[in-house]
Amino acid sequence: MKTRSKLLSAPYTVWMTVFIVLPMVLVAWFALTDREGRFTLENILSVGQYSNVFLRSIWLGAVATLISLLMGYPLAYVISKMNGKRQNIMVMLVMLPMWMNFLLRTYAWMTLLEDNGLINAALAAIGLPRAHMINTAGAVVLGMVYNYIPYMILPLYSVLTKIDQSVIEAAQDLGANSRQVFLKVVVPMSMPGVISGVTMVFVPAVSTFIISKMLGGGANLLIGDLIDMQFLGSAYNPNLGSAISLVLMVIILICMGIMNQFDDGDATEGGMLL
Repeated sequence: MKTRSKLLSAPYTVWMTVFIVLPMVLVAWFALTDREGRFTLENILSVGQYSNVFLRSIWLGAVATLISLLMGYPLAYVISKMNGKRQNIMVMLVMLPMWMNFLLRTYAWMTLLEDNGLINAALAAIGLPRAHMINTAGAVVLGMVYNYIPYMILPLYSVLTKIDQSVIEAAQDLGANSRQVFLKVVVPMSMPGVISGVTMVFVPAVSTFIISKMLGGGANLLIGDLIDMQFLGSAYNPNLGSAISLVLMVIILICMGIMNQFDDGDATEGGMLL
């Protein structure tokens, strides 16, 4: 059995080694060496000068994640209460934008938000003043929410549909009203979906560079833009870029660890309530 298990897991092990472990080792190697390949901590120490970029990225990523949660949870809850056929249709509609190329979706928002775009044209047509929306932090957050909100809705929907209806009926039989059932039964039992959705939205949002480049116009520099500049820009410095990537990786792992701790506590609390 052990030999069979090893054979079955071999492709996955090779895949992880080639596409996960080796790239991470290379990132760590470049981050801890100079251009001549000598060990140094200078690259790591130099990351501190970009602390404002890290804070901006974390802030905008957190805002986009919170908005996605506030919008995605009610929608996922409503979908979970529909019958099977309507659920399938709604899930397909949620996933439909993901079938389109990421760049095309972002370009579409550029067309809508630019000063002479469709939204400002509509405002001018009804006599309202034009609004400057492109190349702002709000446009970046909007792009994040639009592109990543399906990753919030789908985990929530998956968990909410698995909640046993008899548990809700038992709470109602014990005298709980609709608000109490939702807050003390549904929400605690859906926390694994919340944690999964928050993680799946926050991680790509905090490290994005295409959205900030296209909708932020370079005025809202994020960590992803900074890394892109070190590897592909005029300030070519793969060692510093690797150091920034390594620090970002550590920050993301810390955030995920914190979220997992909340998940464990909420899961236990939900079990005690039930």
